[in-house]
Amino acid sequence: MSWSFDSQAKMPAFLALLPLVGLLSASQSRADDIVIYADNALAAGWENWSWGSDINFAATDLFEGTSSAFINSSAWSALSTKLEGTFPNYAGLKFDIAGSQPDLTITIQSSTDGAVSPNILLSSISNTITPNAFTTVLIDFSNLPGSGAALGPGTWDRIVWQGGANGAAYHIDNIVVVQSIVVTPLFLSAEPLAANTIAVTTQGAVDFSTFTVSLNGKAVKISNTTSYVPVGTPSKSVTYLTLNTLFVPGTLLINTGVENGGNQVFNVTLPAVQYVSIVPGVNYTISPAIYGVNFPSSSQYVQDLGIGISRWGGNAVTAYNPNGHFTNAGNDWYFENRVADPPDADAWVNMVNTGGSSSFLVVPSLDWVAKDGSSYSYPASVYPGQAKTDPFNSDAGNGQLPNGSWITTTPSQTRAYTPWNTDMAKTWLQGLANKPDIIAVDNEIEIAASTHQDMHPDPINYDEELARVVNTSLAAKAALPNVKVAAPSTCAWWFYWTSMVGYTDNAAHNNIDFLPWFLAQMATAEKNHKKRLLDYLDIHFYYQADTSANDAAAKALRLRMTRALWDTTYVDESWVGVEPQQNHQWNPTRMSVIPRFRTLIDINYPGTKLSISEWNSQADTDLTGGLHAADVLGIFGREKVDAAMYWGTVDENGPIGLAFWLYRGFGTTFAANSAQVNLATPLPDTQGVYAGTEKGKLTLVIINKNPDKPIAFQVSNLPKGKYFLRHFGGQAGLAKWQTNIAVTSIDYIVVPAYTAVFFKQS
Repeated sequence: MSWSFDSQAKMPAFLALLPLVGLLSASQSRADDIVIYADNALAAGWENWSWGSDINFAATDLFEGTSSAFINSSAWSALSTKLEGTFPNYAGLKFDIAGSQPDLTITIQSSTDGAVSPNILLSSISNTITPNAFTTVLIDFSNLPGSGAALGPGTWDRIVWQGGANGAAYHIDNIVVVQSIVVTPLFLSAEPLAANTIAVTTQGAVDFSTFTVSLNGKAVKISNTTSYVPVGTPSKSVTYLTLNTLFVPGTLLINTGVENGGNQVFNVTLPAVQYVSIVPGVNYTISPAIYGVNFPSSSQYVQDLGIGISRWGGNAVTAYNPNGHFTNAGNDWYFENRVADPPDADAWVNMVNTGGSSSFLVVPSLDWVAKDGSSYSYPASVYPGQAKTDPFNSDAGNGQLPNGSWITTTPSQTRAYTPWNTDMAKTWLQGLANKPDIIAVDNEIEIAASTHQDMHPDPINYDEELARVVNTSLAAKAALPNVKVAAPSTCAWWFYWTSMVGYTDNAAHNNIDFLPWFLAQMATAEKNHKKRLLDYLDIHFYYQADTSANDAAAKALRLRMTRALWDTTYVDESWVGVEPQQNHQWNPTRMSVIPRFRTLIDINYPGTKLSISEWNSQADTDLTGGLHAADVLGIFGREKVDAAMYWGTVDENGPIGLAFWLYRGFGTTFAANSAQVNLATPLPDTQGVYAGTEKGKLTLVIINKNPDKPIAFQVSNLPKGKYFLRHFGGQAGLAKWQTNIAVTSIDYIVVPAYTAVFFKQS
């Protein structure tokens, strides 16, 4: 648990004071607390490991006591403090901060073994940090902000406050690692669930003896209680109350009998029922490969989330040199070489396979790969006047002038690279001890003239991209006869239909859009080479609508824009919806990505599978991102996608991780086959319903996208009996809630607001 409140102990009189808010409190200063900074300097035993930051440890323009520390960090730079010993068993971190809502990510680290806590965004703790008064922040190590995960045991000795892309400027004072935190017993939420269950989320040692429930004015008895402490987020628990009365529309009053932050009663309006029918007989196989991610962190992670396929990919992999495990960050980070992370693709394939995942390995297809782990393409000493240089290496430039144009003299590729060709790719693949299941021909090479401008400054046209795919596929199939090949991993909607050359490239190819042309050419290549060289049409899908504001409107858009994947009637709420001239497709303002590409495959190269090796919710740390991801995973199963991999670092206990856990976590999987769902009143903007079957048992996932209203269904063909239930979201927040329930009636099944629920027949 974390919160913010205004520090009052030593605030100078001329500074404004704000009221205390929050549910937890650190104990008063104790001898066994560890002070990091109080006045003028870091405390004894602490070292300054900061980078890229101007730091004044004795600032007197804003302070408590005699001074504060003023930090001015450039992009991605940080205040970093390192203890000579460790603090493995402490309760939390407390500090006072002032600034114009600084963009900070806080992590707890171990310099001994490299362990790092989940990212803690200051904005997830408080979004009201002000420049003229200090706000006290307390981070509970048993309930880290954002994920709710526990820090856990470790050789923790380092704390980092890292600025974002635009840096961060702030004052910080009274930094202390606290030995204990007092947790106020509290009923956090009480929500109706399924047919006659109330899920009560609590913190601390609460007392249920005063708990009462009424439905439409009549008292309801509680017949059974079951408590659960979730794996990975133990600071909260949930108690499931089974009622002796089934839910019906009306008013549900849940009275805890005690004050809960001024609110002891949870009042829920149970809505009118909706009608849904499940048809188990209409089914087809769901590919386990739709539950994929990019770069899972460990085989244990793969097992925990049930990852079906793992991808080694991204912009940097275009320059991956297996002879030394070097790569280049390209335009993402000053065209700098580095050692790949993880370094060894062969060992990585073994790691994901050990966890139970299949592997999707991206193979470089351009003419160069990184020659070492330290070179870079645009030294400022050679190319002066560049718009930006690496804040950690002032000689490494971004290759662009202040007006955004590229440096006119293209650097020699040999400055950072060494030659690469398909024979080298073949030799590498043949020598792998761990064979990948699928290889992809590079990553988004249609935009290499931007992402890898130093390596390939000329825009890649239709014909060059086709040739590179064919030649790399021939090499891969010769090296690994059973491997499947995916291509061309096109980055986004615009480049599905044209190249960086522009519309003249379309015109030179009979005005045929790129991916339909590419499919037809790969069909011809199979005839010419007497073998299939394209097994998966692979695309990357990123929504074009902007939800970065993350306000109520943006969250609603994020949750309804999943319709772009499947709905042939949905007009995209972005530039796509108003610029039909961009391509030659039917209904061009309606993305309908999956049915569109199924049709294009059937027309141009039947038998090709569909892969989406990068997709993203636009909100990895927001609950709506997790609900979005849960909706998408259901859509992929229903719409017969063959493989899909989420892009971004998926926190196992964060919103996206919870979506994967819902369907696949800890060995309990959704279903082997999809089942047809018929809704009397489909409302895809605000709900998603997905069903599946396996060995005669039914699984059902319902996602309520409404922020403040429960939904209820009468579910035809849902067998009565025992079910394993999982859910996340709602007032309960981010945690892995689960229990076993008995469904005694299918007439009224409730799902709380902003909640995804998983039912699996026992």
